[in-house]
Amino acid sequence: MSIVRTALPLILVSSVLTGCAGLQKTDWPMCAAVGGVTGAALGAIESGSLAAGVGAAAAGVGAAYCWVHGDGDEDGDGVPDSRDKCPGTPKGTPVDANGCPPPVPAPMPVAAEPAPLPKEETIVIRNVHFEFDKATLTAADRSQLDTVATRLKTEATTARLSVSGHTDSVGSDAYNQRLSEQRAKAVTDYLVSNGVPRASVVSVKGVGEAQPVADNNTVDGRAMNRRTEILIQR
Repeated sequence: MSIVRTALPLILVSSVLTGCAGLQKTDWPMCAAVGGVTGAALGAIESGSLAAGVGAAAAGVGAAYCWVHGDGDEDGDGVPDSRDKCPGTPKGTPVDANGCPPPVPAPMPVAAEPAPLPKEETIVIRNVHFEFDKATLTAADRSQLDTVATRLKTEATTARLSVSGHTDSVGSDAYNQRLSEQRAKAVTDYLVSNGVPRASVVSVKGVGEAQPVADNNTVDGRAMNRRTEILIQR
């Protein structure tokens, strides 16, 4: 009988420790309670000092073992400490299976606002030679004006267009004035035929040789003076 009284407490203590090994740290008081109940049971079986002593020891050792070896959740994120790769996560923070906050997606780049267009802009069209002594556009002239028409069509609904023709100083003033008017009209008619609303064109005029931008005494200077200008007012 003495062997049974000695072995039985040891078996019960071992059972308490085995059960506590799978509990969380927050459950360590339960381990102590189980140890206490074990001690009481031993006291009921045999009131000997050995049974009582082992019962008390079971309560203390069970609680300590559970605290040291238990798999708790210190930060309360729902991930056991043994798997928590981000301990100390603030309460309420969403976490993944590793206990870490999910990566924050990079913000989408914000498209830069286009620079505002100036209130006034002048398009200068050079190298529109026309046919000799005429205001008739050549094929090369029309190709160049096609590009201008494409741009103006996007602005014509909100912009006012003023077209002016200019010549070099070769010839009489009266002749150059008339020629500049004819060429300004030819450019305007072509742009309108390519989709630029005529209502957007508020002025068509010839300036002749009165407003040179370069020296008329040189070939290059005269070429720069033979031009058509389109003033865009937004």
